[in-house]
Amino acid sequence: MAIAVGTIVDGVVTGITNFGAFVELPDKVTGLVHISEVADAYVKDVRDYLKEQDHVKVKVIHVDEKGKVGLSIKQANPSSRPNRERRLPTVSFEDKLAKFIKDSDERQLEYRRATESKRGGRGSGRY
Repeated sequence: MAIAVGTIVDGVVTGITNFGAFVELPDKVTGLVHISEVADAYVKDVRDYLKEQDHVKVKVIHVDEKGKVGLSIKQANPSSRPNRERRLPTVSFEDKLAKFIKDSDERQLEYRRATESKRGGRGSGRY
């Protein structure tokens, strides 16, 4: 079986490093899942997500001229990835701006009230 970019295959984790995990694919081909391709969340330590001999589904994302294979676990499972359209704001810019101005005015009013009550502090009777 030839390894082609874009294919999703099953593999076994054979080694873990600080920068990723090595995965053995069919036909004894080994590829690297970079730490940035392990999960959608921030990955500080690959060992928090994977251990040796884990069976994983990976997507081939590149094969260079030397035969090195780049893999991705997070791209192999698109259903687990959040829908980016859901992240679009439901509040208009004008509404956000109006809320910001209102909050800002309230904070300024509170600040003015607090500073007015402090007037006449130290040394005010000297003049």
